[in-house]
Parts: sequence; structure tokens; C-alpha cells
Amino acid sequence: MKKRVDNLSIQQNLGAQISQKISDLKMLTKFRLSMMVVFSAGAGFILGSGVEVIWTEFMLLCLGGFLVTGASNALNQVIEKDFDKLMPRTEDRPLATGRMSVSEGVLIAGVLSVSGLLILATFNPIVTLLGALSLLSYAFVYTPLKRVSPIAVIVGAFPGAFPPMIGWVAASGYLGIEALILFGIQFMWQFPHFWAIAWVSFEDYKKGGFNLLPSRKRDKASALQCVIYSLILIPTSLLLYFMGITGLVAAIIIGITGLVYLLASIQLYIKCDRKSALQLMFTSFFYLPIVLIAICADKL
Repeated sequence: MKKRVDNLSIQQNLGAQISQKISDLKMLTKFRLSMMVVFSAGAGFILGSGVEVIWTEFMLLCLGGFLVTGASNALNQVIEKDFDKLMPRTEDRPLATGRMSVSEGVLIAGVLSVSGLLILATFNPIVTLLGALSLLSYAFVYTPLKRVSPIAVIVGAFPGAFPPMIGWVAASGYLGIEALILFGIQFMWQFPHFWAIAWVSFEDYKKGGFNLLPSRKRDKASALQCVIYSLILIPTSLLLYFMGITGLVAAIIIGITGLVYLLASIQLYIKCDRKSALQLMFTSFFYLPIVLIAICADKL
């Protein structure tokens, strides 16, 4: 009887360890963020596919994109391990707690990056180059710059805007104006999105020594930057319609969504409070999926 109980206990412990390891891998790769990146790349692929979408290539792109993004996030946490310990929002990450060693984190990042880039290399050299540039700039330029200057947000916006462009180039085989418009949309969207998060988590970021708001403070100067970028985002996104890439219905949806995003930014500028920053943050979460779905639905 005791032996059966011991075996059951061992199985339960093993199950708990496996569950914890899976949870740690998801945290290390920032699973939900990586899936959002994959979603953006997939939308770019659909839009750039012409008459017919090759779904096997679509899935291959999504897999390669997820692996490269996961590697970027893993390297980010390796570099910021000691700073993550200082912030409540990140103190439970596997490297910060010691549940995962630095060497293990680096090994996982290496395997993911090599595997992801090899998959992206099956498309064309531009896709491979953009994938590698995204990985290197995010992990080794943006990440250390976060503690130095708010300019890190601008630097980080470049790899953050590559996914839909990578998707377009993977499908079409060339880097055209359409890919640049997709890049521009995601580039402009990121600023109000990230600054809203930085506003909400201001005290937390301060503990880690991160300088991310444009004026380094929660004030009208920082809020005004959100208004400016969300305003520029509207004509940028509507270029898809004026270039004949999407139809009128998609343009209306994109325009309305952009106006809602702009109003949320204006609300933050007027009130300069945490509640308005939260509203802008959640609006930003909905903006990009709605716009990308509208684009893809119009295409399909």
C-alpha cells in the first residue's frame, strides 16, 4: 500500500514539475505577446498572397515567427534578470526567481532563434534578414537602452513593426509600398500603446530603473505624444484604401477604430490620470486585431 502511495506521490510531483516547466517556458517566451506578433505576420502574409493563400507556407511563417519572437523575449529576460527581481510585475519570471538558470535561458533562446531563422530562410533572403534584424535589435539594442533613455521606445518600435512587413514579403517575394504601409501602421500604433502601459506601470518601471515615458514623467507632455502618434496613425492606416489595397468597408472600420484610439489618447491628455491611461491601454489592445482582421476579411 505504501509503495502505491509513494508512486502516486512521485507521479504527482513529476506532473507538477512538468506543469511548472511549461508555465516557465510560456513566461520566458512571453507566449501571448509572441502570438500577437504571429497574428500580425500572418495578416501581412494573407494580404500579400495575391489571389490564393498557400496555407502550408502560412503555417510555416507563423512557426518561424513565433520561434524568433520567443527567442527575442528569452534574451530580453536573460539580460534583464536582475532588474526583473525589482518589479512586482516581473518578479515571478523564471530567471528572476532562479527556477531557470541563465545558461538554460540562453540555450533555449539559441535553439529557438536558430530554428526560427532557418524556417524563415525557406522563404527568401529579405525575410531572413528582417527576422534576424528584429531579433538582434530587440534583444541587444532596445533592451539595454530601456534603462538609459526614453528613445528606447522609438528603437524598439522598429522590430515591433517588422512582423506584418515580414509576412507580406514572405508571401509576395518583394519589399514594396504595401509592406511599408503595414510597417507604418504597426510602427505608429506602438507609441500610444507602449506609453499607456508605461504610464499605468510607472512606479513599477521606476523600481527597475526604466525610463520609458517621453518626458520621463506622467504629464501632459507625455500624453501629447500619444495624441500626436494616434493622429498620424489614421491617415497612415487609410493609405491601404487609397493605394487600392483594401476596399471601402475595411477603410471605414479602420477609420472608426483609429478615431476611437485617438479619442482615448485625447482623454489621457485632458485628464492625465491612471484611469485614462488604462482606457488607452485597453483600446490599444483592441485596435490592432480589429484593423488586421478587417484587412484580412476584405482580402479573403
